[in-house]
Order: sequence, then C-alpha cells, then structure tokens
Amino acid sequence: MSDPTRSPHPERGLDPDSWHAAGRLLVDPPEPPNEESLPPLGRVLEEVLELSRGARADPANSFPLADLRRLGRCLIHRPWDQAQREKVREAADRWRRELVGDMVTYVVNRNLNATNHCVLRCGFCAFRRSPGEAGAFRLSRSELSDRAAEAQSLGATELCLQAGLDPEASQRGSHLDFAASLLADLREAAPGLHLHGFSPQELLFIAQQDNLPLQQVLGTLQQAGLGSVPGTAAEVLSPRVRRLICPEKLSAQAWVTVIRQVHQAGLPSTSTLMAGHVESPMDQLAHLCTLGALQCDAWRHGQVGFTEFILLPFVGAAAPPSLRARVGRDQPDPVAMLLLTAQARLLLGPWIRHHQSSWVKLTLPIAAEALEWGCDDLGGTLMEEHITTMAGAAGGTRQSVQALQGAARDKRRPVSQRTTLYGACAASR
Repeated sequence: MSDPTRSPHPERGLDPDSWHAAGRLLVDPPEPPNEESLPPLGRVLEEVLELSRGARADPANSFPLADLRRLGRCLIHRPWDQAQREKVREAADRWRRELVGDMVTYVVNRNLNATNHCVLRCGFCAFRRSPGEAGAFRLSRSELSDRAAEAQSLGATELCLQAGLDPEASQRGSHLDFAASLLADLREAAPGLHLHGFSPQELLFIAQQDNLPLQQVLGTLQQAGLGSVPGTAAEVLSPRVRRLICPEKLSAQAWVTVIRQVHQAGLPSTSTLMAGHVESPMDQLAHLCTLGALQCDAWRHGQVGFTEFILLPFVGAAAPPSLRARVGRDQPDPVAMLLLTAQARLLLGPWIRHHQSSWVKLTLPIAAEALEWGCDDLGGTLMEEHITTMAGAAGGTRQSVQALQGAARDKRRPVSQRTTLYGACAASR
C-alpha cells in the first residue's frame, strides 16, 4: 500500500467517486510562515474565533479552508512563551464553553482487542506480533463473549473493537463472515450494547482479502450490529510522515476515502491525530484541515460524520529503536500536547464539537488538565487496554467511573455519563 500524494487510481475495494473526492478533500501541508513577519497572536486568535462564530449558523456550507490555512500557519507555528500559551488556552477554553458548555462527559465502555497478530509492520507499533512470537495473543470467541457479558454487568454501554490485521481471522474462507459473526456473538452475549469497531485499516483489509467492494463490507457489518467506527489508523494524514512511520499502511487518500464511505453508509466515526513524533506543525495543520473538510462533506450529504476529535500523543517507550531514537522521548510532552489540544479546538471550530483527552496516553491528571485547554470529554473507562499499554504508556489500563467523575469535579466542572454518540445515559438524566 503505497502513499502517493494523490493517485487517479483507487485502491482495490474502494469506490472510485469517493476516491477522487478524497483527493480533493485531502489538504496538503502549507509552507511554514516566516517567524519574523508573524502577526500578533492576539489578532490571530480574534480572527480564528470570528471565523468559527461566523460559520456556526451554517457550518455544513461554511468551511473556509483558505482562511483556516492562512490563520492556522500563524497559530500553530511560532515561538512560544508561557504568556502566549496562556492566551491560546484561554481562547480555546472560551470557545469550548460557547460551543458545548461546561459539562464534562465520559462513556462506560470496554475495549476488546481480539488479537495482535498482524500482517503489517508499522514503524511506531509495539502491539503487533507474529504468530508464535512472545506476547502474541488471539482471544477465542468464548473469551470475547464472556468479556462482553462482564462489561454489560458492570454497566458498560459500549464495546470498542480493534485488532491487528490477522490473516487467519476468516470463516468459511471469508474475513467478512468472520467479522459479522463476531458482531452477532457479541450482540447475543451483551444485548443492547453499542458496537464501536473496525478501524479504516481493518475495514479495507476485510474488503481486499475477500475481494469485495468496501460498501458491501460496511452494509454487512452494519446489518450485523456495527454502530460506529473508530477513526484510528489516520496517524498523520501526510504522505511524508506516513513514509517514515507506516509505509505499509493504507495511504492518506485511502484513509479519507474509507472514512467518507463509512459516513455515506450512515455510520458515524471518531477522528484522531497521532502527534508528537516526526510530524511538523504544518503536517498537524493539514491533518486538522482535512478533518474539517471531511466533516463539512458529511454534513452537506446529511450524514452525522465525526462525533468527536481525539488527540493521541505518541508514546515511544516500547517503539522500535530507530523511531524512538529519532523522537528522543519515551512519553508525551504534556506542554506541547496541551498546546496542540487548544490549537485543535480552535482550528476545528464548529465542525467537530466534542474533543476528548486521552488519559491512557497522558495519565488522568494531564487528561483532566486538558479540560482547561479545550476538551469536554474524558473518554471511556476501557476496563482493559493493550495497544497503548504495550507501547509503554503510563496512563494505565482502566479507570473507574468515580475516578473520571472526580477528575472533572476537581476542575469545578459538572460531569455526566454519555452514550457513544453523545446522547445522555439514563443514569445521568
């Protein structure tokens, strides 16, 4: 799977019309600004907020890409001191309050990582294993069903399914049959739980392994009970960065195409950015602009699109040595990640309303700090977590409801349980 800047030929399984639309929606990183001629930060913040407020009346038809790129260059790439960081924090916090209020939300969910067997070898991944390798695992159907039933008994409303690309995950010679029957088993074990699963990379893998159009895969999985899709595998939507950290993974254009087809199928998704490794501020800006453009595209077609944005700080403690040495840091830089949290809130304007902080990657105290930098959601209880933990993250594998509620209240914010799609839970009404 190569990662060209644009290709006229869609990858196998992808809809040609969506592929060409993705090529138009994918934003290229601009040139960085001349630091000597940067406008005052206060003026940039005023213009960004004016742009966002002006678009609130009709955000589906008001995505000012040219203005966002222009202002974003000045907001995301400049010398920073503490006073300037505080200005950005205050602006993001103020905009968050205007857009979604003071309520902090969380979801009671359980992660189910069925296997870490994977055919890819991404340059940042400490989760994948080959069969027989130390640390490799593949959970049986009965183990997955038991964990789903346990999650429901503990009050979960969501199961989050993500796994490696396992060539053995087939049934009657079909990867799609295997995935659909897994969903059916989970629905039987835990009736009524929202099934949030299958990253864009996994969806494309199923389509290509079975030589099926992606839209057929999505329709079958939706019929089997899939309720929404995690917007992971995006990493950074920059060909340059992807060539360095995940050259085998689906291309940036393919990721945008898959997400667009997911939205077209009526499935909401999350959106993510993995930051703090080899990407530049201009790569970050282009990625955020692409997410905004995708959301506008979904809304123009009457689709839900993205439910939230999640910044995923890079954890390098167990990353492959070459990338670890290049990054030069095992854990995320909280100062840089909090600043990027605020910048993302400002640049994503009214297009992505909910922003989640990652306690798994940042630890809960820093994730709670992000509530003052533009976030309004603390994510899920997870109950178990393997992907980030195997990368060496310090955040832990689970949080209690009480811990998440306490983190919000320590910031003097009201707190409420939500559903996957940001509806109110009966327990919180």
